[in-house]
Amino acid sequence: MKVVILAGGLGTRLSEETQIKPKPMVEIGGKPILWHIMKIYSQFGFNDFIICLGYKGYIIKEYFFNYALHQSDVQLDLANNSAKIVNSKTEPWKVSLIDTGLNTMTGGRIKNVQKYIGQNKFLLTYGDGVSNVNITNLVNFHESQDKLVTMTAVQAPGRFGAVDIDSHNSVKKFMEKPKGDGFWINGGFFVCEPEVFDYIDGDHSIWEQKPLMQISEQNKMSAFKHDGFWHPMDTLRDKHYLEKQWVENKAEWKVWDS
Repeated sequence: MKVVILAGGLGTRLSEETQIKPKPMVEIGGKPILWHIMKIYSQFGFNDFIICLGYKGYIIKEYFFNYALHQSDVQLDLANNSAKIVNSKTEPWKVSLIDTGLNTMTGGRIKNVQKYIGQNKFLLTYGDGVSNVNITNLVNFHESQDKLVTMTAVQAPGRFGAVDIDSHNSVKKFMEKPKGDGFWINGGFFVCEPEVFDYIDGDHSIWEQKPLMQISEQNKMSAFKHDGFWHPMDTLRDKHYLEKQWVENKAEWKVWDS
């Protein structure tokens, strides 16, 4: 099953980084967050990726074009002007890098890779969020539901810590940031049947609006509730949080061994 990753947005709330690179190439632990997302899928045996490019897509192309070189040892014979890659450390990935337009919306980007998917179900996610969601369980759940789309539903991480205040207005303790307010939100990590392309009507189409609304109104969409780790990288604050988790070996989304 192919994995479609939306990687073409501008990432304006990370402008400190995205002025020089696309958002999916912003690094966590020395690796682009796009790499982390692909490692999650690869851990569950999904290694065929379609990356939907847009803003500064050439940087993503150059990254993967030179991936083997950057991840392996190299022997150079300067006299013969030749090079040999040794001790290769590359991934078992097939990566299709597709230009889907600079200003194309999320639905349009999905529609623009339809010919690479054909009449097959596919996985879909965003190029800026990580999770420890079990992709195998997600796919199995989707196949049990007989729906066009399964969306991973998560509870947003809290932005602020909480305090416990007693009846005398004394602060008893500080508490960790609670998750959301009981509501479930779109966490990405979709499973889609090919019929979803019929709900997308052009480059201006926003996947999260008309297509998903119509699908849900027709009772053709299910939610896979994930109460484990999930975190987007929307802001510089998010990047710093994820970086800290990685450096301290607390990265819950690291479901792979190496």
